[in-house]
Amino acid sequence: MTPRQTRLIQSLADTLPDRAIVTDRTDIAPWETDWRQRWHGTAPILFAPDSVAQVQAIVAAAGRERVPLVPQGGNTSMVGGATPPADGTAAILSLRRLNRIRSIDADAGLAIVEAGVILADLHAAAAAVGRRFPLTLGSRGSATIGGLVSTNAGGTQVLRWGTMRGLVAGVEAVLADGSLYDGLAALKKDNRGYDPNQLLIGAEGTLGIVTAATLRLAPAIASRAVGWIGLASPDDALRLLRRFQAAGDLVESFELLPAESLAAVLAHVPGARAPLAGEHRWHVLVEAVISDPDAPSPAQFIERVLVQAIAENMVEDATIAVNEAQAEAFWRIRDSISDAERATGPAAQHDISVPVEAMPRFLIEAAAACEARFPGTRASGFGHLGDGNVHFHVRAPRGADRATWLAEEAPVVTRFVDDLVVAAGGSISAEHGIGQMKLAELERLSPPPRMAMLRAIKQALDPHGIFNPGKLVALAPGAVAE
Repeated sequence: MTPRQTRLIQSLADTLPDRAIVTDRTDIAPWETDWRQRWHGTAPILFAPDSVAQVQAIVAAAGRERVPLVPQGGNTSMVGGATPPADGTAAILSLRRLNRIRSIDADAGLAIVEAGVILADLHAAAAAVGRRFPLTLGSRGSATIGGLVSTNAGGTQVLRWGTMRGLVAGVEAVLADGSLYDGLAALKKDNRGYDPNQLLIGAEGTLGIVTAATLRLAPAIASRAVGWIGLASPDDALRLLRRFQAAGDLVESFELLPAESLAAVLAHVPGARAPLAGEHRWHVLVEAVISDPDAPSPAQFIERVLVQAIAENMVEDATIAVNEAQAEAFWRIRDSISDAERATGPAAQHDISVPVEAMPRFLIEAAAACEARFPGTRASGFGHLGDGNVHFHVRAPRGADRATWLAEEAPVVTRFVDDLVVAAGGSISAEHGIGQMKLAELERLSPPPRMAMLRAIKQALDPHGIFNPGKLVALAPGAVAE
């Protein structure tokens, strides 16, 4: 522990309860490694406040002592965004004990939720008052609201409801001097210039510590239908999506996956079964929902569109889940793709986005380009067609040593893929953020004016570099005050 860290603990000893200052290595160790087991750090202190006032005290004291803080929620970052640096200079600031749902207004469709609330718990609380929070993802049992806000999380319902940026109506955050920014009021109109809420959303904890958020709720689902569709090409899938959207505003999820992704799940996930009898090069998982129980059923909606699409040779085969168990089985296939593909061997995995209209061409051409450039690899993409988000995986040649390939070849593959993404007018991070994993690539590929703006914002709001060092954007050398 450094002298600065020792003084920090001493300055907070009379302010915080003992349980809020953790120095036992056994208790801290599980939180020093990221969810994917790729990033490892060291933190001699873990702060675990249970009130906003305690967060303010910690941040103010850390600012005085120049001890960096790494905010952490459920520790489910896919890019090392919540992992402390390896040199032991930073402390972890855990927000998990700020886990109160302050209010839910079913009529207004708003909930004020603290940063440590687990997403699944919010889902349950909203359901108890006849509402829902329309964002879900695989880590919903551990991901926290503060992390979802700070990474502008997406998920499978972005097609209809947007990312967290569209679902957050207000933000509360502790700033670098320990002061509290209260932007929780859900104003429909607010023309006071720059929007601090939007700066904090997606900032990955580098500008302030999000302590609570006002979230928009949606009507509860009265009925849903889930369909599985076999197609010949991604172009047909995009045409089908447009057909669904033209028919009504019922589709919330439209997931596209290639045959090889389905094959991986069938081979490595116990109990998984192919939804269709025949072979198809591409597959779509579609979900439609209604909130009005008197409205025509979503199953009828999907069937009506599919009948016409099949008649026009847009679709090769399709089925609609006959019950909730089958619907969940379809979704289990989609949710298991990453784990199943990981079981097939090492891969360079990319969370990227391209314009929706360009996604079908990108899936085909980028895969072919990677396989030609890196002989023996196999490349494919799956993801959220409606918002252009591609999870693009380039798998190592058979027999490749995992550690060696990931260390030496995967970075070269990633640079190649990222160049393809930029050439297509896309983004190297669609929903996972930048963290420390993509820091160098963001710098390499971003236009200088963009990086200058990011650094200027960071310098203005966190002049001493206290918040989440080494993530998203680094201050210029010499910018951090001693």
